[in-house]
Amino acid sequence: MSDKEKAMQQWMKEVNVDVTCLQSKANVFYFSDFYTDPHERLVALFLFQDETQIPLMVCPSMEVNQARDTGFKGEVIGYHDHEDPWQLVKKAIESRGIGVKKVGVEKQEMSLARAEQLSEVFAGVDIVRADEQVHALRKVKSENEIDALRKAAKLADYGVQIGIESLELGKTEVEVLADIEAALKKKNVVGMSFSTMVLFGEKTSDPHGNPGNRRLQRGDFVLFDLGVIIDGYCSDITRTVVYGEANEKQREVYETVLRAQNETLARCQAGTQIGELDKTARKLIEGAGYGQYFPHRIGHGLGIDVHEAPSMHEHNKETLVDGMAFTIEPGIYHPEIGGVRIEDDVVIENGNAVCLTNFPKELQIINESD
Repeated sequence: MSDKEKAMQQWMKEVNVDVTCLQSKANVFYFSDFYTDPHERLVALFLFQDETQIPLMVCPSMEVNQARDTGFKGEVIGYHDHEDPWQLVKKAIESRGIGVKKVGVEKQEMSLARAEQLSEVFAGVDIVRADEQVHALRKVKSENEIDALRKAAKLADYGVQIGIESLELGKTEVEVLADIEAALKKKNVVGMSFSTMVLFGEKTSDPHGNPGNRRLQRGDFVLFDLGVIIDGYCSDITRTVVYGEANEKQREVYETVLRAQNETLARCQAGTQIGELDKTARKLIEGAGYGQYFPHRIGHGLGIDVHEAPSMHEHNKETLVDGMAFTIEPGIYHPEIGGVRIEDDVVIENGNAVCLTNFPKELQIINESD
């Protein structure tokens, strides 16, 4: 039994939960090493308080072999599309002779339809929230998880380098994006953490802009935001450069964001309240006169999901501990000047921050000859 399962069982004993039902892709992977995108089909993992009961997984029959190939030690039940998987779950649990009075679920992940189906399987039981406990476990990464994050971060650095090398006057955002992802595929990257973002000029002032057919011009800010998935774990990096030449305002905005990130990174130590990190960056950006153009939190947790706990906002009173992995990504998005964001992946090790992404951060002016 893994340490993760033992920790969940201990929690289940403390709150008297008999069974925990997990059906988010990330949480199923976390406890089983089986990752799949079942679309509308059910994939669920059931963990039991009783230490003599092995975990139970239900998945489409066409994915049973993949689930077993991961080395998953529990019972796997496959179902065909014409079958009701919940009835198979009910039969399997009843055959174990387990009395179920309280079930833990992922409140934020479970749809109303599935909650109703679960209530039919476990008629009359209490349903309680279990996702907060799972998130608490996932916040603190093991060495193996950190190794995967480190590998993913290295390839994210490479993706930015490819993007910069791809820049040419008149080239479109999506053409540069295609060059990045093609190069990463050649490095055996199977999936991106999220939709790759390449934005030029005025489009950089939208924090979550959509790449399109905007063509590169001299004097443009160019913003890259990308990440890859390695061994089930995500990276997430943002870098901003200028193509051709940078004006005074562009330099001012860039240097403000860079100072904000550097000062925030310096405060990333075990014992520091997460909210203080956001306040550090926000105070500096506000002091430079750009506070209204920094509309988001300083960062987010990073792991199996590219956005996971903890949420790095100014009101979060949690403290950093060894093993936490997260991003630090201040930004300024000015409608007339353009947008700058600098984002790195960070892990707390031996009390201090270690940046996993290491692409250079000093302002780069990219010329055609480069």
